Amino acid sequence: MILVTGGTGLVGAHLLYHLLKNDEKIRAIYRSEERIKKVQQVFSYYTDDAAALISKIEWFKADITDVPSMIPAFIGVEKVYHCAAFISFNPKDYREMRKVNIHGTAIIVNLAIDAKVNKICFVGSIASVGDSLKGELITEENEWNPESDNSGYSITKFGAEMEIWRASQEGVDVVIVNPGVILGSGFFAAGSGKIFSQVYNGLKYYTEGVTGFVGVKDVVDAMIKLMNSSVKNEHFILVSENKSFKEIFFSIADAFGKKRPTNNIKPWQTAIFWKVSWVLSLVSRKEPLLSKYSARSAHSVSKYSSEKIKKTIPFQFEKIDTVIKEVSQKYVKSLSEIPLN
Repeated sequence: MILVTGGTGLVGAHLLYHLLKNDEKIRAIYRSEERIKKVQQVFSYYTDDAAALISKIEWFKADITDVPSMIPAFIGVEKVYHCAAFISFNPKDYREMRKVNIHGTAIIVNLAIDAKVNKICFVGSIASVGDSLKGELITEENEWNPESDNSGYSITKFGAEMEIWRASQEGVDVVIVNPGVILGSGFFAAGSGKIFSQVYNGLKYYTEGVTGFVGVKDVVDAMIKLMNSSVKNEHFILVSENKSFKEIFFSIADAFGKKRPTNNIKPWQTAIFWKVSWVLSLVSRKEPLLSKYSARSAHSVSKYSSEKIKKTIPFQFEKIDTVIKEVSQKYVKSLSEIPLN
């Protein structure tokens, strides 16, 4: 039995489909039936038999931060894919991120140890990989610096990784993947999916910051291959290409046949905007449109190397332009789809 947490998120949904293709017996954690409909939508991008595939999954209603609800989920489990996470760059969400990302992972680890699980695959992030000090490519050897001005998300993802490494010390084999910005179909109202909807609707602005990007199918492929291999107690950066946000926005606009963004936003402009946005959020009590950390990342230049995974297992990444074309097609298709009942 394979247990998947975060199965109703971007990585988890695509992972579930590919595990089912391998005829695996799967149990997936969920919190609401509405989220399962999103998984069915993702499945529909792969097959016309999405509903039948969904029914093969043993859906288990639980909260990863609640021990009593999670204990039964580990009965008979041999492998765990831990994809669940709280992603936010809003400082107000820090306590909740600690609860989900660190405390929730600690619970997963404790139950995995008690259940004598064979192996855990954890979906980390490049946010928990150290920065480059000399402008060189960032590798798995770069150490995360706790004294840097890290975002709450970065802090909690690093804390979660520490819990996963604890599992390896307690006899459970682990692998950690650290993906860059993940591009994939099915969740266009949140996360990286919003980039596609914003560009489609006429995004006018861009920045020239650089980071690593990767397709969701490559992330899932790497996870499954690592879990089915003898590789253990290692972590791997998953980045297909290092691209500027300008390049990404332009590629998406081209894929849609839309006008490219024309206004280059400078660092001083985003610095003013995030501060104004923060003040307005205090008055409106709504989430700020831009945070200090998202503003900073929009202009920072961080380049990553994925040579380690290429040397460890047979693996090749899909080009980002190819990923963008496919996801753009799925987005257009989603606009004409009747919502799943």
